[in-house]
Amino acid sequence: MNRALRRISLACLVMFVALLINVNYLQGFQSNSLASEPNNSRAFAQKYQYQRGPITTADGVTIAASKPVGGVYKYQRYYTDGPVYAPVTGYDSIFGSTGVEAAEDRLLNGTDPKLTVRNLIDLITGKPQAGASVQLTINSKAQQAAWNGLKAMGKPGAVVALNPQTGAILAMASYPSYNPNVYTTFDGTQLDKADKALRQNPAQPLLNRAINDTFPPGSTFKIVTSSTAFGTGRFNPNSSVYAPNQLSLPGTTNKLINDSGETCGNGSGHVPLIDAFAQSCNTVFGNLGLHLGSSALKAQADKFGFNDPHLTIPMPVSPSAFPLLNNPDYTAYSAIGQFDDQVTPLQEAMLSAAIGNGGKLMRPYLVQSVKAADLTVVAQATPTVLSQAVSPGTANQVKSMMVQVVQAPFGTANGIPGIHNLSIAAKTGTAQNTINFGLDDAVFTAFSPVANPNIAVGVVIKGGGYGAAAAGPIAVQVIKAYQAYLGRT
Repeated sequence: MNRALRRISLACLVMFVALLINVNYLQGFQSNSLASEPNNSRAFAQKYQYQRGPITTADGVTIAASKPVGGVYKYQRYYTDGPVYAPVTGYDSIFGSTGVEAAEDRLLNGTDPKLTVRNLIDLITGKPQAGASVQLTINSKAQQAAWNGLKAMGKPGAVVALNPQTGAILAMASYPSYNPNVYTTFDGTQLDKADKALRQNPAQPLLNRAINDTFPPGSTFKIVTSSTAFGTGRFNPNSSVYAPNQLSLPGTTNKLINDSGETCGNGSGHVPLIDAFAQSCNTVFGNLGLHLGSSALKAQADKFGFNDPHLTIPMPVSPSAFPLLNNPDYTAYSAIGQFDDQVTPLQEAMLSAAIGNGGKLMRPYLVQSVKAADLTVVAQATPTVLSQAVSPGTANQVKSMMVQVVQAPFGTANGIPGIHNLSIAAKTGTAQNTINFGLDDAVFTAFSPVANPNIAVGVVIKGGGYGAAAAGPIAVQVIKAYQAYLGRT
């Protein structure tokens, strides 16, 4: 009898110790994962008992906040100017969250370990727990200008503006957009209906085209091709380059032509590279691509941020693509931004930002600072270098050519309304896209002022046609709006 009791006692002791170990393990090592578990009803109920922190722009405009409501849940999220900022804020709902709401969720809802001490102090002093506030790098004037331009155009597209010297994202707009307020309802049936309607909309309003959609860059890729050429030391902006009306491609009967079959330069067959860039001669840059080779072009593209699957802002960014090619004829097309080249509008802005910043590409970021409810700083952004895309000398050479795109009588951006009121360097792109059934994508990238830029912009309009006609005017308005804001501050 005693032996049996001892066995039972030992078994109970072992189970008790195992239970104690498991409880401590769960509380000490798995508390964070359990708290974020979507099926955790306790965490779900708690989520709406405390005031979620606001999201504000760099210039102090509140674009997401929580308001007190009656009923089971004490607070409900709401968004001011929802469609304008939806690609930035995303939404927070009972089913999940997106955008900054998802990326900074634990700081916004107050459960991040960085806020533990402050939450304990609030508990002791009787203050209500509240989430941290997140201040973004977005400038409301630049963002509104970007949205207005996209909405007026009425075609799918996106705009991204960066501070070239820091990487701070000044604007990030996508069209068409949606109103994130439809996701803040506590009615699951209503929410499911609204979500299904948006997801089934063929216009894809939930798609953040600024960072999660890619397009052929067209002639804006000539920034990369030129950078590759200058990096060899064999070329400079005044180098005389071969400029045929038609470029025969090796291994095929295909011929590369300029836009609308136009003649590059004066028809002599050779032009200064700077003139070919300003006029955007396809045959010149296709021929350069043949001589430089796909490996060299890809290596340079990578330094500008292409083919990077790990870039976050903090939301994940879809990688822009420049594939390594074996066929020379394909390389000629890729050197002018066609074939399988793909870019996000963010990547377009990064091209100009790197050139404008003396070849140094700063890592793009969207969150400037995070403050607890008592206004103490929890996190502060520090600008970091993503890569040295090109040398300062190469950056100056490419810059001089981008200036001519605007200033030369034959420059492809010369006729954009209002562009001559700015100190600006730019490159236009008109990209063939078979997905659009023959309608060209309009692409534009620029930075301003030329000598010491405070903004770089990338614009892509799907099916917009010529870059100078559809994308360029939007970039000009964004630059004007931001620089007008700086002039008033």
